[in-house]
Amino acid sequence: MRARLFFLFIISSFASVVIASDSKVQEILSSAKAPSGVVFEIAGSDPVALKWAIPRIKKYVVRLREKFPKMELAVVTHGREQFALQKSNSSEYKKVHDEVKLLAGADVPVHICQTFAGWSGVDPEDFPDYVSVSATGPQQVSDYLELGYTLIKISAH
Repeated sequence: MRARLFFLFIISSFASVVIASDSKVQEILSSAKAPSGVVFEIAGSDPVALKWAIPRIKKYVVRLREKFPKMELAVVTHGREQFALQKSNSSEYKKVHDEVKLLAGADVPVHICQTFAGWSGVDPEDFPDYVSVSATGPQQVSDYLELGYTLIKISAH
């Protein structure tokens, strides 16, 4: 019974994230004019969050670029989930790494937070070349916002 309740809680939390980010993307798609750009922010304590967040973002990128082909897009991940992008995790998180490579190849940079990585003993060199290492994730998000980007938060909260 407890396992079932926990599972329902997780599913409902995920559903609320999807609904919130889906509605924000739909709002942008309903606009006649594209924003300067969109930055997707992922920050949490779930180490496997990129397994569901990156595919979701990839779908958003496709939809946004269909309507606004030149729209600038970026991803910033700065919670425990960012460690899935370490070189040493490329086998365990193969699909995530493959999708991040595709995003990078489509001019959608995926940033991680060097400060948080450093606190955990992880060096910039521990991430592959297709991942952009930013000094801090929150500052990277702020930099995009200063450029006029619209923020879409992807989280389990």
